[in-house]
Amino acid sequence: MDFEKMVLLSKEFSLILFFLLFLAIVIWAFWPGNRQRFEKEGEKILDED
Repeated sequence: MDFEKMVLLSKEFSLILFFLLFLAIVIWAFWPGNRQRFEKEGEKILDED
């Protein structure tokens, strides 16, 4: 395995890794069980003013 193949493999691996991480964060943010907590935190910020 030469250097170019290793660079290509690492780029592909990191792209897949960051895409899966992004997808996991989006799923966590829009999960129905988290809605109350996010709404509560959003109202808390507005109540501080």
